[in-house]
Amino acid sequence: MATLPPSPFDRDRRNRRTLVTMALVGLAMLGLGFASVPLYRIFCEQTGFGGTTRRAEASSSVRVATGHTLSIRFDSNVQPGMPWQFYPEHPTDTVTVGAKDMAIFVAKNMSDKPVTGTASFNVTPTQAGAYFTKIQCFCFTQQTLQPGEEVRMPVLYYVDPKILDDPDNRDTQEITLSYTFYPVEQGKKAS
Repeated sequence: MATLPPSPFDRDRRNRRTLVTMALVGLAMLGLGFASVPLYRIFCEQTGFGGTTRRAEASSSVRVATGHTLSIRFDSNVQPGMPWQFYPEHPTDTVTVGAKDMAIFVAKNMSDKPVTGTASFNVTPTQAGAYFTKIQCFCFTQQTLQPGEEVRMPVLYYVDPKILDDPDNRDTQEITLSYTFYPVEQGKKAS
């Protein structure tokens, strides 16, 4: 029995179906492209990936692991060309695991005009990021300093006691919290 060649109607229908499928795939890829940055940020905040810290409410309660302390080292940087001095008041602190603590950073605008900055941060060792929790931080919002203005900026934080049960953090004696301030272009909002 001989098979008949596909009719022009069948070919047109297959071509339309292929075109619609490819358009849907293209739209899905475009949507995923726009969603990738916020999805990556959420992933990092939830898992501590790449040294990303967690965020908690001031009312949150944590059990204190009495007798377990860690050294916290504070690091500060500004992007080259940003006219700020930026440094921690105390470069290190010893904290009890689970106890809330506060660090103060000082920033001074060395220019003759207002400068707005935003801080990025990370924690090393990176596997400790999942247990380093910030309650309040200047890095949550943009900071604007007037010419010559100097401000003290607090970071309220704790190290979650679950770090003591994590085999990847068994040898962790010191955690470094590092900030880098970047200028925010006027008229643009931080992402």
